Amino acid sequence: MDLSVVVPTLNGRERLAASLDALASVAPGAEVVVVNGPSTDGTTGMVRERNDVDVLVEIAARNVNVARNAGIEVATGEAVGFVGFDHRVETGWLDGVRGALTDGAAVITGPLRRSVRGGTTSDGPERRRIVDREVSYFNGRNVVFDRSVLDDLDGFDEYLETGGARDTAHRLAGMDVEVEWHPEVAARRRTEATDGGVETRDLGWKYRALAYRLTKNYGVRPTVVRRTLGHAGGDAVGALRDVLGGDATPTSWAGNGRDIVRGISAGMSDGLVARARDRSPKRNPNGVSVRTDRAVARYDRRD
Repeated sequence: MDLSVVVPTLNGRERLAASLDALASVAPGAEVVVVNGPSTDGTTGMVRERNDVDVLVEIAARNVNVARNAGIEVATGEAVGFVGFDHRVETGWLDGVRGALTDGAAVITGPLRRSVRGGTTSDGPERRRIVDREVSYFNGRNVVFDRSVLDDLDGFDEYLETGGARDTAHRLAGMDVEVEWHPEVAARRRTEATDGGVETRDLGWKYRALAYRLTKNYGVRPTVVRRTLGHAGGDAVGALRDVLGGDATPTSWAGNGRDIVRGISAGMSDGLVARARDRSPKRNPNGVSVRTDRAVARYDRRD
């Protein structure tokens, strides 16, 4: 089995180095493709000094799905994996991937673990039935595709700045392709004391992405509207609790509500346009085949 691993990165030099160290130890025979950009922390120099990175692709877009597709363009493996720059594959990851692919799996994922003070957290498989599909979600920081399936998908939808993996899960379900969960295919993230493990959320893009992927994949249906408004209602109640508890202001609550409404409106409109543009099962009008100008520079040790 020829395996390529794509590692998108942005301003995470030290964590990327640890991720690449883990790949070199656990999967020494894999082709490693780093897609960087546009970083300003010396990532380029660090990667070019390493002998265990086969290809470095520099891009200008701050969009992880563009980075993933740029990696797909240059990866040569019969299977293509994606690992987060801030995650380290664990011992047993490669054996789990090989075993699953040998058994005929098309898409393989596993747990993302987080080292925290006093122990480790770990996620589990997530599945939802939406309209007529059983959707198995995966995290784009730890997933491996059979190359033929990735080609059928035409990669990731570059419209999305967030939620690209969840969109792909919907599209896989529509193509009757199963996402298999294997506990040994695990990757770990260490929570740094400097960041507290807290991620900044852009509610406007969160709901724009949610409305877009549901509308694109299913059209405007009662289920789509109900799920979108259900998520929005849950966030609104949580934000109101913050206001009542003194952790947020009424002005910020109103602003978040405005961002959510605008995001849903834009996402549903753009989702309908995307649905009309690509009526095929892959539902991807913004995939790998659409453009060839992602890379601004490329360093290839294979040449």
